[in-house]
Amino acid sequence: MSSENERQGGGAEGAEPEQLALIRETVRKAKVPKAKPRTWRGAALAKELPVARVVVNKGVLHLDQYFDYAVPEELDAAAQPGVRVRVRFGAGARNVRDGRREGGGLIDGFLVERRAESDYSGPLAALAGVVSPERVLSADMLALARAVADRYAGSLADVLQLAIPPRNARAEAKPSPEPPPPPAEPAAGTWERYPQGPAFLRALATGGAPRAVWTALPGPHWAQEIARAVGATLASGRGALVVVPDGRSAGRVDAALAELLGEGRHALLTAESGPERRYRQWLAVRRGAVRAVVGTRAAMFAPVEHLGLVVVWEDGDSSHSDDNAPFPHVREVLELRAAHDKCGFLLGSTSCTVEAAQLVQSGWAAPLVADRTVVRAAAPLVRTVGDGELARDEAARAARLPSLAWQAVRDGLKAGPVLVQVPRRGYAPRLACARCRTPARCGQCAGPLEAPDERELRCTWCGTAEADWRCAECGANRLRAQIVGARRTAEELGRAFPAVPVRTSGRDHVLDSVPGQPSLVVSTPGAEPVAEGGYAAALLLDGWAMLSRPDLRAGEEALRRWISAASLVRGQSEGGTVVVVAEPTLRPVQALVRWDPVGHAVRELAERAELGFPPVSRMAEAVGRPEAVEAYLMAAQLPPDAQVLGPVPLPVADPGRPRRPGDPPVGERWERALVRVPPGSGAALAAALKTAQAARLARGGGDPVRIRIDPPDIG
Repeated sequence: MSSENERQGGGAEGAEPEQLALIRETVRKAKVPKAKPRTWRGAALAKELPVARVVVNKGVLHLDQYFDYAVPEELDAAAQPGVRVRVRFGAGARNVRDGRREGGGLIDGFLVERRAESDYSGPLAALAGVVSPERVLSADMLALARAVADRYAGSLADVLQLAIPPRNARAEAKPSPEPPPPPAEPAAGTWERYPQGPAFLRALATGGAPRAVWTALPGPHWAQEIARAVGATLASGRGALVVVPDGRSAGRVDAALAELLGEGRHALLTAESGPERRYRQWLAVRRGAVRAVVGTRAAMFAPVEHLGLVVVWEDGDSSHSDDNAPFPHVREVLELRAAHDKCGFLLGSTSCTVEAAQLVQSGWAAPLVADRTVVRAAAPLVRTVGDGELARDEAARAARLPSLAWQAVRDGLKAGPVLVQVPRRGYAPRLACARCRTPARCGQCAGPLEAPDERELRCTWCGTAEADWRCAECGANRLRAQIVGARRTAEELGRAFPAVPVRTSGRDHVLDSVPGQPSLVVSTPGAEPVAEGGYAAALLLDGWAMLSRPDLRAGEEALRRWISAASLVRGQSEGGTVVVVAEPTLRPVQALVRWDPVGHAVRELAERAELGFPPVSRMAEAVGRPEAVEAYLMAAQLPPDAQVLGPVPLPVADPGRPRRPGDPPVGERWERALVRVPPGSGAALAAALKTAQAARLARGGGDPVRIRIDPPDIG
């Protein structure tokens, strides 16, 4: 089929699709070559602005630029900035006929600009066709995608693949409804619990652009509070965007928005919606019919008109970091949008990340927290069980659960459901002090230590050998490794309470909610269902395993998981109790007992500043075969203040074991090097790494090297 036929039969608005049999018969009887050129040899060009500037769907760095194409006269009306187009790519300068380039393979792209002349002096290929007249790429979206690509050393085409969903002709053919008028300004509601809460909503409703880091109180009200912030923004005639880590959270905010504002005022953009419905909702946002969006990670690029507020919930969740190149993070993208669009910014969580604390410390955002008396009333009572109690506890030695945990379960089951949080498989610490269980750290860079051959002790970050290690806390020189299983604990709880229903929620089967009747709910971190009326009690087991993960964020992540689970428990005034099985003297445990995630984040930020680790510094990783990583770093013109840590070998993947995106191939030995720069040099580092990678790809050959700016895990 020619590109003209494709255009006419591709689901254009109002067109009747031909029957498949008729199309086949037409193709059989056609007296034209099957490989008919689609470049309109000799066709007249558009009289005005005959050059189209196109970004082609090639995500390789050395092709990260615009390409000029000639606009045939018959495509003049449809070829407008922002539409999807098809172009011939890779023909080479030799395939030129009658002054125009022909040949090459068909590839998708976006038309970004119409021009009178081209910067290229040679012959231009013509546009092969306009896929759809729908303008899906706006100038603001193009500028945002360009900024994200530059920040993460990626290509514009890769970012646009993340930002713009695939086309669905049936969704495009349906018109979007007319936009409703702005709603009335909502009441403050539970925002009254925060001293600055009503003022924050009032600023949004009057067209202001406040920026806040919100430490939400425990309980089920966070979704309604986000909905009220969105409602206040819509009341000012502007749009709002909310990004949450998973579909369950999106469903809660969706329900809260529907209850507060009614149907038709917001769009839900999640993977569970399906391609057609998701694209139809996205088009409604792009066309201006809907000005409020709630969704998961990909929604961070939603083209909301007159953006007045961006919200990210639980920015510490790993789901906010994209697994596809160039690996953008939702928090950083929404910061860019807030600065570019001069709109409000709300970063909310029941916990607090180090990055959030830095936003407050730098003055970029203001804190939005409740008074301590309100926090103590809303939070459950937190009790701890340390190693000393476990060693003296007969129940703990027999069943791996302390007597305090058993008693908390018994008492909780009298009033309602009880939540039991158990770590996932893989929460296995590497090495720690055998006496006090302080994680073993490198004396050079404070990275976690490992002994892969059970003899040589070395750092997993910088590779420095530790021949004479001693614990910085107690002076002991003996190490231990501990792997804690979660399945046995869950099974023993079920046997101990045979008359009580036991429900599980995890990776394979995640529950949204559970009834308020007495039951045991065993869940992995992040999969905890909401209980009607709140849980009566919660057990946070195997805290030592979570805290000893060999990662810079181990303490922060453990505290976030604990607070997230404990926030589902009833307040202390209602008898809610949480028991955490972890050493009481550790900083994250103390922060949980005091319910002070902000204080923990501030102290972590001070330590990161002293060690020169993110977010105080900017960091990138280079992963690949040892010789490839070495050659890449030698060729990269890094900033003068850049420091290279490593490289260090990565674990060899065994056959049959699950692999995450970016993991080394099975059986291959890869290494990882970390490059860090002080504040102010992040853009120079990204540019240097991108230039070196582009040059490497342009030469062709050689083993691949994966580059990632601000990797979420560096330990």
